Amino acid sequence: MTLALGCIADDYTGASDLANTLTRAGLRTVQTIGVPADNLALPEVDAVVVSLKSRSIEAGLAVSRSRAAETWLRGRGAGHVLFKICSTFDSTDAGNIGPVMDALRADGGEGTVLVTPAFPETGRTVYQGNLFVGAVPLNESPLKDHPLNPMRDSDLVRVLARQSRTQVGLVDLATVARGAEAVRAKLAELSGKGVGAAIIDAVFDRDLETIGLVAAEHRLSVGASGIGLGLARALVSTGKVKSAAGSAGSDAAVGGPAACLAGSCSQATLQQIANAERAMAVLHLDQDRILTGGDEVQRAIAWAGPRMADGPVLIASSATPDQVAALQARHGRDAAGHAIEQAMADIAENLVKSGVRRLVVAGGETSGAVVDRLGIPGFLVGAEIAAGVPVLRAVGAQAGDMLLALKSGNFGGPEFFSDALGLMR
Repeated sequence: MTLALGCIADDYTGASDLANTLTRAGLRTVQTIGVPADNLALPEVDAVVVSLKSRSIEAGLAVSRSRAAETWLRGRGAGHVLFKICSTFDSTDAGNIGPVMDALRADGGEGTVLVTPAFPETGRTVYQGNLFVGAVPLNESPLKDHPLNPMRDSDLVRVLARQSRTQVGLVDLATVARGAEAVRAKLAELSGKGVGAAIIDAVFDRDLETIGLVAAEHRLSVGASGIGLGLARALVSTGKVKSAAGSAGSDAAVGGPAACLAGSCSQATLQQIANAERAMAVLHLDQDRILTGGDEVQRAIAWAGPRMADGPVLIASSATPDQVAALQARHGRDAAGHAIEQAMADIAENLVKSGVRRLVVAGGETSGAVVDRLGIPGFLVGAEIAAGVPVLRAVGAQAGDMLLALKSGNFGGPEFFSDALGLMR
């Protein structure tokens, strides 16, 4: 297997988003969970997205895991590696985007790395180095209150410079609008000044295509799925990859009980949970009882058992930002987050043991905990449920044939849970 594109994603839902984007753009794509074992049988593909749960861990550990993933991808022929980050640049000043970028840049001998979280299709744009969520700057959006990585600065040149050891520059929209040659010239200028990374503006899809053409000529780029789209289109348009019709996933039904788990506290997910109450049985977990040794996992399993015979169920640990802040104040941020993630993983494990083979999970950290617990090494990418969220068919799962959907908190429409289950037969 010789890869046209290798990707390292810093969380599982972001990896699904990217794998979905690459598949839609014509690349045969597989998403793996962690660095694949040598004996994992993978189909012939154009791109592999290695999913890591490294967004919110200690920076040194994130670096070592990312370097291991890069070594595996380069060993399979990947000339370009994309370090996939969140489209809201989720990362505190202590890491992890800057340290990982610095390490991969040094390993690859790259000059100036292009960096952009822009993905106009999902409302993420970058102008004059500032990240916008819809019509407002990042620091004015609801994402400023993210429970793990609150984002209080929209100026990505400043944000990345606080994390990285290298100088950070800007390739502005006016340069991008003049085309690939203008971007190449700007990169050469920045490189000559010792600038090791450049935030690059993107407001329209055509900007991503320009960025992709230039980035594909280098060994490393950093960004969200938008730059992945640009890279994929560049690989197809230059003839390096023949566009594949359809996706790598199979359409065969798996049947059996279905369940949804929601751990995200985003406004989008909270509304999706409220809407789901009209279509399925919903249980709201008591977060304090999870933290104080209550029997919430056992209560959830007992509650779900008899109801799954009548249709899908949804179990939610999600809460409002105020409730999350109060919980973290009582128990500590890291302790609260870890306990809730593990409780959701316990519930998922029990649901799968009871026969669930169609599982929808909302929230990046929750998805990571669930997939790790289920021991799923990889996925084939199937039909798109919503922008950035595909149906995933498990590869090498201990439980056998399974369909999953892993949703980043802010993704999906108002009826996401019903929409997902409608495509997961």
